[in-house]
Amino acid sequence: MQKSRSLAQNPDFDRQHFRRALSQFPTGVTVVTSRLDDGTFFGLTASSFNSVSLDPPLVLWSLGNAAKSMPIFHENSHYVINVLGADQAALAEQFASNKRDRFHGVAFSLSRTGLPILDGCSAWFECFNRSRYPEGDHVIFVGEVEQCAYAPQEALIFHDGQFLK
Repeated sequence: MQKSRSLAQNPDFDRQHFRRALSQFPTGVTVVTSRLDDGTFFGLTASSFNSVSLDPPLVLWSLGNAAKSMPIFHENSHYVINVLGADQAALAEQFASNKRDRFHGVAFSLSRTGLPILDGCSAWFECFNRSRYPEGDHVIFVGEVEQCAYAPQEALIFHDGQFLK
């Protein structure tokens, strides 16, 4: 029996190789929304979303340390994770852009805490910003789901660097 090591060995691949390998895992696509201090809305596209626990209801997503939006999500008490449907690739691109007003032309309603829920999503989760875990070059956000809803439909999938239906 091998003894367990206390440290991982250095990888035998470069960053680009790792990214290409990760791109082979298809993921759903979300837009995470919140509110800025001045009352305006902010949202970004994220494919790093997963369930954590049913009791209590917990989900997670991650954001790069270098993201300009890190202070928004690190400090806000709530956010909404909107799971995009297959016909919402344009929304994913809009919220992944550097546009100042990513909500321009976007239809949405407000959650009970006043955060944007994008129209036409297959599901949404309003989360209390429960925990943040710095790991590597990202922060893992764990949200405690306070409200959610769903409208079953085909999901928008991201695989090998492109959106699929």
